[in-house]
Amino acid sequence: MRVGITGHSNLVPTCVPLVRQGILNVLGQFPPPVVGVTCLAPGADQVFARAVLDVGGAVEVVLPALDYRDKLKPHQVDEYDELRSRATVVSVLPLQYSGRNAYVAANQRMLASVELLIAVWDGQPGGRGGTAEVVEEAQASGVPVEVVWPDGAKRG
Repeated sequence: MRVGITGHSNLVPTCVPLVRQGILNVLGQFPPPVVGVTCLAPGADQVFARAVLDVGGAVEVVLPALDYRDKLKPHQVDEYDELRSRATVVSVLPLQYSGRNAYVAANQRMLASVELLIAVWDGQPGGRGGTAEVVEEAQASGVPVEVVWPDGAKRG
C-alpha cells in the first residue's frame, strides 16, 4: 500500500504523540509493506515518516526544490537529515527555489503515486499548496483521504 501525507507543519509539540498515534492507527489498517510518500516537511510529514519507519515500512521523499533543506530552521535540520538518510528513494523536483509553486508541484507528484492520503488537518481552509488544497485535489482525483485530527491536536 502506498500512502501519502499532507498536514500542518506547525503542530504544537505536546500534541505530536496524539497525531502520531492517529497516523499509526491508519497505517495499521494495511498489511505490510507500507510505503509512505512525503515531502518531509517539519510537522505532520516528519511525524508520518517516522511512523512509517516504525511499522517497518519504506519512506519515499519528494523534495519540492534544490534549496529545500536550506529553507529549514537550524533546529529542524537534524531530524530532516536523519529521516532523509533513511528514505529508500529521494527525488528532487527540477526547481531551483522552494515556494508555493514548488510545493504544489511536489504535492501533485506525491498524489499521483499513492493509493491513500493521510491528512493531518484541522479542517480549516488554507492557501495555495496548503493542506486543504491537497485534500481537495486528492478527492477530485479519486484518492481516498483519511483525516487525522485527534482531540487535543493543535496548531501553533
